Amino acid sequence: QVQLVESGGGSVQAGGSLKLSCAASENTVSRVCMAWFRQAPGEEHEGVAAIEGGVGEVKIYSESVKGRFTIDQDNAKNSLYLEMNNLKPEDSGMYYCAARRSRYCVYWYKRDEYYYWGQGTQVNVSS
Repeated sequence: QVQLVESGGGSVQAGGSLKLSCAASENTVSRVCMAWFRQAPGEEHEGVAAIEGGVGEVKIYSESVKGRFTIDQDNAKNSLYLEMNNLKPEDSGMYYCAARRSRYCVYWYKRDEYYYWGQGTQVNVSS
């Protein structure tokens, strides 16, 4: 059973930065597609970014965060990261780390494609 534990959330002002971390159990990060999702109150889960299993060469971003967020992985630490810069109030929400059972991130934005989920870490961006 893969376990995912997020950390790094917090409260920042617009324009600020945060770096989220996701610690995975087992040898997960290097093998499977992993992603960050977020959910604002009353909203559906939204795919933020994904990275294919392997050496992390293939990275995918939603249009709303492209150029501001960076997804990365550290296979040695079995960890996934999300560097968030120039944060906006609309970036606020609970951020979740998710993992598939396969390497590739086809339909990366679909919540149902991910089998393992963390408990989430809260991000609040004030204007």
